[in-house]
Amino acid sequence: MDFHQVHNNKDVLLLQCISGSRAYGLDTPQSDTDIKGVYLLPKNAFFGLAFAEQVASERNDIVYYELRRFFDLLLKNNPNILELLNTPENCILYRHEIMERIKPDLFISKLCNQTFAGYAFSQIKKARSLNKKIFNPMDKARKTVLDFCFVIAGSQTVTLNHWLTEKYYDQRDCALVNISHVQNMYALFHKSQSSELKPFGVFSGENANDVSLSSVPKGLEPLAFLSFNKDGYSVYCKTYKEYWSCVENRNENRYQNTLENGKNYDTKNMMHTFRLLNMAEEIATEQQINVHRKDREFLFRIKTGAFSYEELLKMASEKVQKIEDLFRKSSLPNCPDEGKVNELLVSIRNDLY
Repeated sequence: MDFHQVHNNKDVLLLQCISGSRAYGLDTPQSDTDIKGVYLLPKNAFFGLAFAEQVASERNDIVYYELRRFFDLLLKNNPNILELLNTPENCILYRHEIMERIKPDLFISKLCNQTFAGYAFSQIKKARSLNKKIFNPMDKARKTVLDFCFVIAGSQTVTLNHWLTEKYYDQRDCALVNISHVQNMYALFHKSQSSELKPFGVFSGENANDVSLSSVPKGLEPLAFLSFNKDGYSVYCKTYKEYWSCVENRNENRYQNTLENGKNYDTKNMMHTFRLLNMAEEIATEQQINVHRKDREFLFRIKTGAFSYEELLKMASEKVQKIEDLFRKSSLPNCPDEGKVNELLVSIRNDLY
């Protein structure tokens, strides 16, 4: 079963809701309309090979969960799914009457401390690291092994590129031999030293992860010694890949908003992390999920860059401590009653079939 067989098909749909910013009341004229929902696989598909626990549109802005998947995520106190179950009435597009039997009280538990507050705080701590990729751009031209090689010639150390330029050498005409007991240090030779020398070059090409080694005639004295900063090159390659992956996948509007606000964090993402923290506090004290936000003004201040990263981190740290204390004192169960949840799922599926 695929997305097109589920979307707007009331023969299988159990719930269809507007989700995200529009459900939170945090939308702007530029906000997209996201939709989430629940469906029931036809009996043959459920028992056969066509089982599909989740389907989504190409843009992933419309997502439907099969009833069993929906229950599984509710058991784990997944924030998105608890929000879906508690969608405000004005955002519900369709709801089958059997959904009335799925009560939020059966699922809300102390697990929300981690799924809401714990996750939110981890996102806040990651924010600065992530946004270094915005404010410390990397050149598109990728560096190579050569850029991390240095030559010791006499009492001087110079970059390999500088040494090659001074000598009018091509790296492909050079040969390296490993020096025993010294990590990433090599004897450096050039083909002009001997007709018997068959060099493989310093490295094999732009995508090489290490230097190349060659065979050198016995007794030949090295022209110099080469040091390869292999750890530095590995870190660079990882950072380069992460940065350009971030650039390719980033939301351009959010990126421009971050630049305009002059903050070293994604202000929209930070707004939603504080939304999760506030929801966690409400769950611990009110034992309910408040999807539509009454703290809109405060959250929009975060989105418009009213706070520094340090101020937000301090507020978040204090709030996390408060939330942990509230959950300790809360009468909520440690986790949902899996037996009751299973009985409800089986009875609903039997009745629908």
